[in-house]
Amino acid sequence: MANLEARTSSVGAPGGEYQVFLSFRGADTRYGFTDCLYHALVGAGIRVFRDEDELRVGEVIGGELLRAIDDSILYIPVFSQNYATSKWCLREIARIILPIFFDVEPDDVKLKTSLYKDSLLEHEKRFPEEVKARRKALVKVDEIKGWNLKKDEGQGQLIKWVVEEVLDKLKIKHKPVTERLVGLTGLVEDVMKLLDIDSGDVRLIKIHGMGGIGKTTLAKVIFNQLTPQFGKRCSFLEDIREESKKDGLVKLQEKLLSDIVHSRAIEKIPDTDYGMRRTGEILCNKRVLIVLDDIDRGEQIEKLLGKYSLHPGTRIIVTTRDRSVLPIKGFKYTVLPYPMEELNFNHALQLFERHAFGGLSPSDDQHVLARAIVSTTGGLPLALEVIGSLLYQKPKAIWSETLDKLREMPEKEVQRKLKISYDMLDDYQQQIFLDIACFFINEDKTNAIYMWTDCRFFPEGGIDVLISLSPIKILDNNKFWMHDQLRDLGREMVHKESLTDPGERSRLWISKDILEILRTKESKKKVQAFDLDGKASPNLITNEQLERFGSLRFLKLCNTTFVGDFSECLSKIVWFSWHSPPQSFWAVNMHSRNIVVLELSDNHFTDDSEVWSFFKMATKLKVLALKWCFGITRTPDFSKCLMLERLTLERCDNLTEIDCSIGRLKYLIDLNINGCLRLEELPKEIGGLEKLKRFSLTDCYRVSKLPDSKMRRLKWKGMPKSPTLRFCFSSIHLQVLGIMKLVKSLHLTMSEKGLHLERKITLRSKTQAL
Repeated sequence: MANLEARTSSVGAPGGEYQVFLSFRGADTRYGFTDCLYHALVGAGIRVFRDEDELRVGEVIGGELLRAIDDSILYIPVFSQNYATSKWCLREIARIILPIFFDVEPDDVKLKTSLYKDSLLEHEKRFPEEVKARRKALVKVDEIKGWNLKKDEGQGQLIKWVVEEVLDKLKIKHKPVTERLVGLTGLVEDVMKLLDIDSGDVRLIKIHGMGGIGKTTLAKVIFNQLTPQFGKRCSFLEDIREESKKDGLVKLQEKLLSDIVHSRAIEKIPDTDYGMRRTGEILCNKRVLIVLDDIDRGEQIEKLLGKYSLHPGTRIIVTTRDRSVLPIKGFKYTVLPYPMEELNFNHALQLFERHAFGGLSPSDDQHVLARAIVSTTGGLPLALEVIGSLLYQKPKAIWSETLDKLREMPEKEVQRKLKISYDMLDDYQQQIFLDIACFFINEDKTNAIYMWTDCRFFPEGGIDVLISLSPIKILDNNKFWMHDQLRDLGREMVHKESLTDPGERSRLWISKDILEILRTKESKKKVQAFDLDGKASPNLITNEQLERFGSLRFLKLCNTTFVGDFSECLSKIVWFSWHSPPQSFWAVNMHSRNIVVLELSDNHFTDDSEVWSFFKMATKLKVLALKWCFGITRTPDFSKCLMLERLTLERCDNLTEIDCSIGRLKYLIDLNINGCLRLEELPKEIGGLEKLKRFSLTDCYRVSKLPDSKMRRLKWKGMPKSPTLRFCFSSIHLQVLGIMKLVKSLHLTMSEKGLHLERKITLRSKTQAL
């Protein structure tokens, strides 16, 4: 066997791990498509192992090759006419991730034709057990997104899509950090020396320091630098202190296993003891990189890592505010502490002025004030960023007033300093800030904006202010992010609304408090929102209990059901999210005139269930998401919710019919149909959706065609001359629907959910393309 290094990309990278394993039948594509794809991937800085089967001799795949397959993050097989004739390709196929069909059809690969089936019969005579596993893997190819390319079609654009998709997927474990970080270079070098990656022992680095000092940012930078050396065997578990309060440690154990095993279907963890055993069994056999962010109890480390021996070369990074959480009893490996100190004055001044002056040069007076303010912050990056953003383009009087406030505060009281920024918000902006802190961190902002708009909180301007002042950020995936110190500040503000009685607070998110309040008979008119998670045990809410919450606008429930007549209970609710309700249901008149956002997920309600009375009076409904609704065979009648703008039907496995009233939704801008496996056709009335901007149809494999009238109806309804329409189809649908020729008129990009078609064009050219 040729040396592996001879077949890697020339891109220098520490550790020698591969990011992509490229498998193909040499005689079919070596000097054409695969060679071009290989060099395009290498040119994009991707480390590729190119599997050329003719370089191997003998009948056994060597250990080096198995490691290359196992360690590669992505696996790309190029299915061609003779792919199945190679015993090596078939041995590798069980690890498919991103398949390419080169001059073959998916049915050939799925053994529905003789092309691959005959080759398997030949191999089966010599390797019966191996072929049995490969046959099973091949049959499942249709479950995986891929690309289809004919031999006589242009290959350049497809190669571009593949490279873009690979780059996108390789970012999955990359942690976003702020650009132009200040004062971290030396810290990163210090911790890297402690980690000593070339050493074969097991090491745990404890980064400790007060909140807001930059521990998590430092851990992210180091994690991003080291992931190439660990391949897919790395995991970053964020905000463990908070996450363990919400879901215990089970969800974190599941994420850790999913990250390390890299499986599409990771097992469910029933309890933490079982999870501790399973993670221990996995980690003792793999060299891994794990970051445990914001640990506050030693037992969290034990339950996440297990009690087994860790594999040599493993590196664990822990961030914590409490320096005493490590070492823990029984942990036999080296624990190296690294205390985080405040920024030195020059770095602190640099960070503050970046946010306070936006790159402009300050006047002498401003510079003097800036130095005085920095001297009062204690060199905390978070406080410097927030206060600097607060003072951006503010008059000198505000700067002087802020300096006076800071001088009155003890140096270490971070939250009091951050509260200066909160106090500058108007009432509506404060309401939005508190909602995010309590309910919407790491949640998509779109639906929340609908609720805040209906509540007259003026969210578009409010969110801009919050971003500019730095209390929140919007991530690339459109989700809210907030530093844990600011989250804690927001929740502390809610807590101070009543120190002793949670029923007198505006927002409730601790299930124990909510259940105690439900048992009392006093009115709870100050409560605007609550999130009740009944994962540990199912809960039941009566109409009498809910009637006491006269100001409730946000209601989120999990594993909770209702009993009674709710005709007067839900009148003010604007947002209702209901996840995993028990199958038993004893409520009537479940409807709300003012509901704007409705999310129902993971339930077995049937078409004629009382639950669907939600739609009887839902004249203000703007967002409807039905996810994992296994019991429904047809959608509800949409004729009562004509203001609907966003409709999601996701993983409704038994859905066979979409009600024709969907055509009356003249304001619908986003239609997402995903994973409805029994849906065979779409109603022709979809063609009347004149304001539709995004249409997604993925993993609905029985849908064989689009409504004939779709594009013509859009044209007739007076679409703008140059509309931006965004379509998302799974790659198989582009073939089934017969619209692959769209590549000549539209720009296509591949994402994890399927092929996206997007371009500003005239409606006429769009119609001709379809």
